[in-house]
Amino acid sequence: MISFVRRKTFFALAALAATGAAAFAHPGHNEDGASPYSTPAFFLAQAMPTTGRTLQTPTTAAKNEVSITIEGDYRVIKSNGWPDHAPGAFPRRGNPNTAAPQSYTFRVPLKPVAATTPTFGGGWWWGVALNGVPFEPGTGETWNNDPRSGWRYEAATGFLNLGLDEHNAHVQPTGAYHYHALPTGLVARLGGDDKKMLLIGWAADGFPLYTSWAHTDAKDAKSALRKMKSSYRLKKGARPAQENGPGGNYDGRFTQDFEYVKDGGDLDENNGRTGVTPEFPDGTYYYCVTSEFPFIPRQWHGVPDRSFAKGDRPPGGGPGGGQRPASFGGPPRGILEGGPGFPGGPSQPVLDALDLNKDGIIDADEISKAPQSLKALDQNGDGKITPDEYRPAPPDGAPPFGR
Repeated sequence: MISFVRRKTFFALAALAATGAAAFAHPGHNEDGASPYSTPAFFLAQAMPTTGRTLQTPTTAAKNEVSITIEGDYRVIKSNGWPDHAPGAFPRRGNPNTAAPQSYTFRVPLKPVAATTPTFGGGWWWGVALNGVPFEPGTGETWNNDPRSGWRYEAATGFLNLGLDEHNAHVQPTGAYHYHALPTGLVARLGGDDKKMLLIGWAADGFPLYTSWAHTDAKDAKSALRKMKSSYRLKKGARPAQENGPGGNYDGRFTQDFEYVKDGGDLDENNGRTGVTPEFPDGTYYYCVTSEFPFIPRQWHGVPDRSFAKGDRPPGGGPGGGQRPASFGGPPRGILEGGPGFPGGPSQPVLDALDLNKDGIIDADEISKAPQSLKALDQNGDGKITPDEYRPAPPDGAPPFGR
């Protein structure tokens, strides 16, 4: 949450707290009214000093190119991977890569069939949007840069700064622009989802992908639209105590911090359900992009087509070749310095002081009490909060941050 805290960062945070609850209540550009950017972690990340930050205007010559045709038993999507909305500026903080047109040919079955068991989607593109931009929900970043640890960071929960733009997308080293959550620019270009279910793409197994708004009665196309809720929830308590693991409490920074609870929401373990849609009036299985974990589904209900593979790995084989390589040991790039990502999960003094009920959210009441709460950091009572008082404690044996 709180990155490597310099004096400039601390005062930016203090100013943020003083602005009132409206700063945290703003839903941003997400039409569902909730956004991964509405968390305190996002605001804290934006308060970071921008020294050394390099921004580049997106390639002005690039234009969206996509075709969707029916060829035999398949729907074939060919595209250059460039969105039909203006992408964010890349390179940017957290993402040093430059977006560039690609050459994709995806195909999905016209009559998809459910698999016996769900297929995990790691290592492949999960699906493709109607504008030809692929979806990829997972990341290549793991605890301590050790894939063997089994703890993989989440891209859209606020603990990992991978430079997502306002469309919940960023760029791989290959130049591939891709979505990690709701593609807000595409939704806007399609006219929004407030009046009807909105088809935004196709999964690799051929089943359709919609936004989170679907019919209250899945079998009745005349029933009101309602925001679908994921059946995943944050696990309670502490992570297992293990030598090669992050420790600390489950807080959402890792994919493994979440668990599926049958009937805990509207959707199944694949973030989907069966029902009628505008494109399938007789009913079909379909997926939803939700505003909470898993955002984009992590599994397939059917069998994915190999055209979504990144190399020779089977689905579920881990990050594909397009993701940035990680060297073993130490926190991966993108972890907010001095905050999440260090072994053992060190505390974040400023956030800890402000978050009185320890729910990970700075609410209106806590903001109103911020001046008093921050006084708790003044350990020597001199009326000032110095770097040694507001910086997180470093891992055991590590030098103090910033020295």
